[in-house]
Amino acid sequence: MRKIIALPLALLLVMALSCKQAKKEVESAAEEVEETVEEVKEIAEVKTITFEMEPKSDSEVSGTVTFTEENGTVIMKANFSGLTPGEHAIHLHEKADCSSADGKSTGGHWNPTFQPHAKWGAEGGYHKGDIGNFVADTEGNATVDFATNEWCIGCDDETKNILGKAVIVHQGVDDFTSQPSGAAGARIACTGIIQ
Repeated sequence: MRKIIALPLALLLVMALSCKQAKKEVESAAEEVEETVEEVKEIAEVKTITFEMEPKSDSEVSGTVTFTEENGTVIMKANFSGLTPGEHAIHLHEKADCSSADGKSTGGHWNPTFQPHAKWGAEGGYHKGDIGNFVADTEGNATVDFATNEWCIGCDDETKNILGKAVIVHQGVDDFTSQPSGAAGARIACTGIIQ
């Protein structure tokens, strides 16, 4: 008789232990799902900042610049008006300080990796601020679209973080060879990238 009673008790004990183990596995799986959701949220986070351009050097240039970071890529979209028709250079400069009338308070090109000035992507190196040239139409309007994974908005990597820098539009064309700035001429529009 004792054997008959012991068998159901043993079965109940095994079932209880199995349920406890199953509950632990479900809780562990739920924690893993929550962690994965948080990681996906971080990856999918989109950062966007928009700034108005200030005219400099007695120009009448105006416009907006928007930076959007998504999935490790920063996209810069800029719209300008008041330019002279033709080509103009655009760069990121090292300081978000547009206080001087000539825009020189922004310092030189942003060059955190200490490379020579050149066209973006040049094998011999280039400044992280060497965006390049764009063309204004006959009415003085222009659009710039630029994207890179070599920039970030507010990350801890100072060789990528564009916060605290300035966008400068130049009167002339970047020749991609003159050191240290491409001989692009006067700084005719400025905006500081400050969040």
